[in-house]
Amino acid sequence: MEDLREFKVFAKNLADLSGKIIKGHFRNRMTVERKEDDSPVTVADKNTEEIMRNTIMRVYPNHGIIGEEFGVHKENAEYKWILDPIDGTKSFICGAISFGTLIALTKNDQPILGVFNHPILNEFLIGDNESASLNGMRIKTRQTTSLSESVLLTTDYLDIKSTRMLISLIP
Repeated sequence: MEDLREFKVFAKNLADLSGKIIKGHFRNRMTVERKEDDSPVTVADKNTEEIMRNTIMRVYPNHGIIGEEFGVHKENAEYKWILDPIDGTKSFICGAISFGTLIALTKNDQPILGVFNHPILNEFLIGDNESASLNGMRIKTRQTTSLSESVLLTTDYLDIKSTRMLISLIP
């Protein structure tokens, strides 16, 4: 799909733009505000989403956006970008590296592209419904036939109960 290649290049551009902002705030003093749900938000979260939103609206004016910090734009658009500028804001605030920028693209509400960008480690992971790559190198999951050979990682030890429920659903 020609559009998908174009969207991958664009998503990388979004990640690079957001990464510059995040790097400028990482391990620097900043004010932490609280959202309605009591989760933290920083100027880095807001500025990062703002630059991604503005870039999307300039390049793809007919596309929609669902953002962590600024909500929905063009809810009924065929293509929608889903943005979480800093997934792991608490880690970011503490100067830990368990965070990253999440970017997804849907077409007719079906996912077609996903990105995880870690600007501090310079890791850019992108995948579509057929393949994935990390910093340009193709990657894939390890094949296993047994759940006991699998690995589950989580940063949310307080919500491990829901993860256990998920695991119990795996045959």
